[in-house]
Amino acid sequence: MPCPFVSRFSTSFFRSNGSVLLKNFGEYCPFVARHVSSSTADNSVVDAPTRSSTGSPASCPFLSTSAGNQQVIREASRALQEDIIDLGSRTEEYFDYDRFFHDQIARKKQDHSYRIFKRVLREAHNFPHAREYTWGERPITVWCSNDYLGVSCHERVKGAAKAAIDMHGTGSGGTRNISGNTLLHEDLEKELASVHDKESALLFTSCYVANDTTLFTLAKALPGCHIFSDEGNHASMIQGIKNSGVPKHIFKHNDPVHLEQLLSKVDRNVPKIVAFETVHSMTGAICPLEELCDVAHKYGAITFVDEVHAVGLYGERGAGIGERDGVADKIDIVSGTLGKAFGNIGGYVASSSLFIDMIRSYGAGFIFTTALPPPVLGGAIEAVKLLSSDEGRMLRAQHQANVRYLRNKLKSAGISVEHTPSHIIPVFVGNPILTTKISDELIRSYGHYVQAINYPTVPKGQEKLRIAPSPHHTIEMMDEFVEDMVKVWRDVGLEFKGLKCGKDCNFCKKPLLFDAYESRLRVDCSEKDCPLVMATA
Repeated sequence: MPCPFVSRFSTSFFRSNGSVLLKNFGEYCPFVARHVSSSTADNSVVDAPTRSSTGSPASCPFLSTSAGNQQVIREASRALQEDIIDLGSRTEEYFDYDRFFHDQIARKKQDHSYRIFKRVLREAHNFPHAREYTWGERPITVWCSNDYLGVSCHERVKGAAKAAIDMHGTGSGGTRNISGNTLLHEDLEKELASVHDKESALLFTSCYVANDTTLFTLAKALPGCHIFSDEGNHASMIQGIKNSGVPKHIFKHNDPVHLEQLLSKVDRNVPKIVAFETVHSMTGAICPLEELCDVAHKYGAITFVDEVHAVGLYGERGAGIGERDGVADKIDIVSGTLGKAFGNIGGYVASSSLFIDMIRSYGAGFIFTTALPPPVLGGAIEAVKLLSSDEGRMLRAQHQANVRYLRNKLKSAGISVEHTPSHIIPVFVGNPILTTKISDELIRSYGHYVQAINYPTVPKGQEKLRIAPSPHHTIEMMDEFVEDMVKVWRDVGLEFKGLKCGKDCNFCKKPLLFDAYESRLRVDCSEKDCPLVMATA
């Protein structure tokens, strides 16, 4: 192999400095000794070694060993190898872009992670029913929507969106800075800040953009910042952290002990961000929010908490797990979405007025994009108000009851339901082919739409079905769904045994703890030595 140091110099450099190189390095480096002439008195030409020069790394004192006799040269990762284009052999042909695109798609199909979208039109007057067109038009029931409470089809929300169109048109007309800012934007931001009990809030076109922009902007702005990120974080958070380029530390999922171990290794005076989710989108796990926040603040960090799958669904006013657990004040920055329980589209962050003003002033993902349009804003304002009201609390209670009923029904049937206390019911399959087959068969033969969740949404080997019943699924609908699921489960050859928890499962040891995590509202008791409080401690 060529010497990676010497081969970088030009021939003219060697002609001028050959004797110096030989004197200083010839004794140690066989490449220099071989390629640099030992005599310059007769003005002989000194040839620079070329990149085609070969030799064993073992013959180079720099490449053969390093401190501790560890090998210096390591094989490049697969990703790096694929990113390198060989320019050694020139050709007159242009790069074959279509071939490259074809090969990338073929790789996805080969590992069964290629996605084929179901063709669905929901019925706004008949939630959760829809029409499906993948195998010809047929009526279906949707069991996997993130429109968790059916708010997108609520008459008040639809009416507010229609009224906004009639009064203000369909589009915003520009960025917030250039003609796109409206009173509707400001009203919605005030409403969201109020729900989260924060000073201010800022709207984005999606919560992906909100997470990416906020984490990137904050991390780049803080001098010498370090980020501590939960290993289960959403891709939007990972993207913002990665793009910031600041040092990052990954702690085990929902593990305050490991987080503290990592935080303790960084000076307290260094700016730090701890970023995590309250409800995990795929596993349905709920984080130990107070413990994570307390550990973060103990070491001088600020908390960035994604409540995307919790807003609208937990707490007295639907502000999420922070409100439910009475620790919303320990969340420094909260991000949420308008596209799930609130039934619209868009994302936001809420925090102190100074922080929000900084992101508003520096966040490129906010500054350089068209503002949310009037119908979205009108519908979202009504949705937030709706879920803060008594009707919202009734929807959450019915939602919780339906989730509990369906989860228990599936477990009793021997289906491998993962033991999680949130509104998300993950059914473990562990095989991408079978997961897709179950999903396809349910919708094609029985009219039940449950999406297969494969890599990269979940790690390979963790493929699953993700079920999310709403308050509007009836007992009869859920019974029929379980009956049909059992038929398909048997047809694909899966065992009926369910999932067995490990010996250390806190939820199995303390079933009341599971009930407390599952509850939409925090259970408080002022009685001394309350058995419920003691059991969940």
